[in-house]
Amino acid sequence: MSYKKISCVEAKKMMDSHEDIIILDVRTQEEFDEGHIDNAIVIPVDDIEKDAENVIGEKDKKILVYCRSGKRSLAACKKLLKLGYTNIFDFGGIIDWNFDIVM
Repeated sequence: MSYKKISCVEAKKMMDSHEDIIILDVRTQEEFDEGHIDNAIVIPVDDIEKDAENVIGEKDKKILVYCRSGKRSLAACKKLLKLGYTNIFDFGGIIDWNFDIVM
């Protein structure tokens, strides 16, 4: 089992396809409140083990993960794998996101 590293453009295409996906922001609540990708949910990377099952649910659900620069998204992907999630895509940091964000 592993996760797949994808580009922001690939992530945006998945989001625009209207398939059933979870956009997971693993930054802090404060960072999330300052601006995030539309329809994203926030679970800070340090809370993944505690909150993932209640928030995400199904282990095979498609999850697109991001943070600020890509370091925390990588850590979050590894934690999600250990928890048994199987459909994880890491698209790095919001600093590389060239599309709209919600304030």
